[in-house]
Amino acid sequence: MKRLEALDAARFLAFCGMVLVNFRIAAQVKPTDDWASALVDALEGRAAALYVILAGIGIGLSSPSARILLRRAAFLFVLGLINMTMFEADILHFYALYFVVGAAFLSSSIFGLWLGACSVVVLAVLAGLIFDYDQGWDWLSLTHTDLWTIPGFVRNLLFNGWHPVLPWAAFLLIGMAIGRSQLQTVCVQHRLIMWGFGAAVLALFPQKLTTDPDLAAYLGTQSIPPGPFYILAGAGTACVVIGLLLKLWPRIQGLGAAMALTAPGRQSLTLYIAHIVIGMGILEEAGLLDGSLSAPQIVGYALGFCVLSSGFALLWFLRFRRGPLEALMHRVTRPSGA
Repeated sequence: MKRLEALDAARFLAFCGMVLVNFRIAAQVKPTDDWASALVDALEGRAAALYVILAGIGIGLSSPSARILLRRAAFLFVLGLINMTMFEADILHFYALYFVVGAAFLSSSIFGLWLGACSVVVLAVLAGLIFDYDQGWDWLSLTHTDLWTIPGFVRNLLFNGWHPVLPWAAFLLIGMAIGRSQLQTVCVQHRLIMWGFGAAVLALFPQKLTTDPDLAAYLGTQSIPPGPFYILAGAGTACVVIGLLLKLWPRIQGLGAAMALTAPGRQSLTLYIAHIVIGMGILEEAGLLDGSLSAPQIVGYALGFCVLSSGFALLWFLRFRRGPLEALMHRVTRPSGA
């Protein structure tokens, strides 16, 4: 249970990182050189990668059937489409396709999962050589001009959206491979920390080897466009966070802060929708989605929302086993008679 609780805590931290990034996107906050912008820049692409890898670890630990995984994919796809009408950068409908990819690898060995992750990245590189990544993007507003057309939607989903299947599905397969490991052992925790740190550092160097700005962007560690070294950096950072939390979890429990991290981590789907419907809804009603907020202001608002989310989750968990949307997904996707 300590191992699982540490993963719940990691999920909440990933959620908090996504809240900071998404609130900045929604509020159209202008980039500055202050600490708040630097913080969100560091989290952009990393928090969501951690979130997806944790989903893969959950699959690796629980070994659901392909039928259950595909039912969850269908539920998340529909929920994500609804969410996209409010926030284009939704991740849930992408999640659904990651689960479809994961269902195809449920019986694979750890080596097969790593090979699958590498294959996804290679396919993404080939797609980048064949197709135009800029097609459909309006870089000034950070929106897709043809999102609600069939070609635009498919292109967005598979290739050049906020979290496209190529290469983001690699994160899920990496998580599934990690979930097959003995995460409760100190040696595995140390490997996650050391190999993760090494991967994150190594990913920083390739873009320094070229003076071509377009090639440097693709060889960089930013999530747009998501090149191969972004996958390496995102996976490495996620492994460090997961390894550290697994290793330090007994001490965190001793500080009495465990439930404030684990309760919201178990309700991350509900809280993810809430941060869009409620968190961004409040900003919209206040007329603050026009770029008028500064980076420190939006970070303060986002952190306040995360604290309130933790408080809500604690109160809810005292009475209910699952969050509202988690309970609904369980009811809709569980096997007949279960």
